[in-house]
Amino acid sequence: MVRNLLLLRHGHTKNTHPEGDFYRELKNKGKRNAQRIGVWLHENKLQPELILASPAERARTTAAKSCKAAGLSTKIIANVPRLYNAAPIDLRGAIAKTPNSIECLMVVAHNPGLSMLVGQLSNRYLAMAPATLVHLQFDGSWKDISRCHCTNIIEGANLPETFPFNGPSGTEQRIRPAYYYSQSGVVPYRIVDGEPQILLISSSSGKHWVTPKGIHDPGMSAQESAENEAYEEAGVKGVVADFLLGRYNYEKWDATCDVQIFPMAVTHELAPNEWEESHRLRKWVSLAAAIELVNTPALADIIGNLPAYLEGIQHD
Repeated sequence: MVRNLLLLRHGHTKNTHPEGDFYRELKNKGKRNAQRIGVWLHENKLQPELILASPAERARTTAAKSCKAAGLSTKIIANVPRLYNAAPIDLRGAIAKTPNSIECLMVVAHNPGLSMLVGQLSNRYLAMAPATLVHLQFDGSWKDISRCHCTNIIEGANLPETFPFNGPSGTEQRIRPAYYYSQSGVVPYRIVDGEPQILLISSSSGKHWVTPKGIHDPGMSAQESAENEAYEEAGVKGVVADFLLGRYNYEKWDATCDVQIFPMAVTHELAPNEWEESHRLRKWVSLAAAIELVNTPALADIIGNLPAYLEGIQHD
């Protein structure tokens, strides 16, 4: 069986982080180049079944950005501690544990280890700039990998700057990957003394009140992705109904984003120290106040649909 081994160096990274090297984050160009690699993988039908990633922030983000841009769920990413600044022997050890049911594996890690591994496997040393992908092929099992054929060397910085919409064969080009423009969110609610209360959060700019929403991640349903956004942005857990309260459009990234909104019955509210985006404000308000406070008329209309939904589930 011919197997495909994809070795990807993380993207361009900020020079420092207050907590040390492990936490250094990608620069914006590092994120974009990782996404360009993902689009290339999709276009060339080289979508990995498993991704092994260093747990360092820059490698984890590179893995996630490239994975989503390839149209894949991030559930296929496994963070492997031994891959942080790994030597070739550690990289090979992690690869050797891959199940033989996997035909296409991607490893996201660091230099100089990756370049040295390419040299060992293909007898060809490559410097591997940030966001460089090396595609190797070989026959046999992952445990016995020895000599590989170097099929492709792709640098994210040399790929097209824009992204095809919608999908690899799309003729329209946009400044972000296609999945950015499909979004989902929730209207988080609870019932107090028989009346619905709505949880509002401050926007990322802190200038107005919104409900949680975000990019619909590949590999998830719109409801699942919206539930994640509620957890990250509002710090709440709950039940997202399989019921579309409404949808609206808004302009961002030089195009139109389509947003689906679902009702979410909140069951748990995280403490501030557990909440990923606790820099935001959040407050419970009446339905009428929520409609008045949000600054997007279409979202206000959707919030106004909640009573009809609640009445419907009471009669089911």
